[in-house]
Amino acid sequence: MNTFSKLSVLRGLFSDPLLAAFDRWRENESDLARKAEFLSQLFRANAQDDFTAYVTERILLDENPFSRACAAERPVSPYLYRAFLSDLGAIRAELSACHSEDFAVGKPKGLFEGGREDVIGNRLADFYRANGFGPFIKHRAFRYDEADGLIPILSPSEITLDELKGYEHEKEEVRDNLENFVAGLPFADMLLYGDRGTGKSSTVHAMVNEFSPRKLRLVEIAKEDILSLPRLKNRLSEIPLRFVVFIDDFSLAENDERFSTLKAALQGSMEGHSDNVMIVATSNRRHIVEENFDTRSNSVHANDSEQELLSLSDRFGITVLFSTTNKAEYLSIVRALADDARLKTSRAELDMLAERWALLKGGRSPRRAKQFVDYAIACERKEREIRV
Repeated sequence: MNTFSKLSVLRGLFSDPLLAAFDRWRENESDLARKAEFLSQLFRANAQDDFTAYVTERILLDENPFSRACAAERPVSPYLYRAFLSDLGAIRAELSACHSEDFAVGKPKGLFEGGREDVIGNRLADFYRANGFGPFIKHRAFRYDEADGLIPILSPSEITLDELKGYEHEKEEVRDNLENFVAGLPFADMLLYGDRGTGKSSTVHAMVNEFSPRKLRLVEIAKEDILSLPRLKNRLSEIPLRFVVFIDDFSLAENDERFSTLKAALQGSMEGHSDNVMIVATSNRRHIVEENFDTRSNSVHANDSEQELLSLSDRFGITVLFSTTNKAEYLSIVRALADDARLKTSRAELDMLAERWALLKGGRSPRRAKQFVDYAIACERKEREIRV
């Protein structure tokens, strides 16, 4: 048989251990060793109750010339299209001919249900245009590693904009810029700065969650790996989606070699610009660089040194300040969160407890408000008094 090993467009399926074992077994079903290996892989993948569902998911998530072309909304060559349909037909025929008492073959569902190969091919083309291809279908957030490349984040933050209370003007400025970005309009890299706990990172995560249906994805790069940023941007520029490259809690010491790398990567240089990549950083410092008074006072050209340091933050086209909340703003956030959670405790008592919580925990911020309300929710669910 060797169906999977003879595929052209979908040839990547043969690298899947289960499908490769299935192919070897179907070539000689009397070979008990091949059957045992296939069943071992089948049970390991938990695909014994619907093998067809496993195969169709592998097809859907496969990165190949057809899925990439559709995701980029480029015309698909008739030769590529026919080869893709031929692969689909071969796989469907193989599954239809397979019968066993050792596992359930199953039937095609969803995008693969019924119709000729060209009907299914057109459905898949529409799906790739709307959702991207390969791992970008299943995952909306990744982290970048120099050795392993893009690694999916399996449990990304699920926070939504509705859950973020306060900072309406700041969120609107961030949202408007991202709206421009996903719409293909002029946009700017962003620096979100301010005290810890004010919701800078959560705002970025919530925005990505909102815009992910429009083929926006997040790639987080550790501040220690900034020297790899040019390579990452080159890699992402070849992928027909839009990416927020996120640098969280970022700061630099003076004379740090990462300074010039980040400066070049930000919009303003020919090499640094990519239409489908936006850099977003969060920092506790407006100018990112940790300034040293001794260096300032000992510098022969102090003004030139200062201007050089300021030039980095100036490369971010948009800077948004998330300032510390005052008492009224803090309690407003607590009340809004409490209303969402439908807490039964009176608002007057919640205000008193929330203020006490802030004093004990070290200040008022959206993070402290969320922590307090989560604690209050747990107390109410356990029918315990909220003690602070």
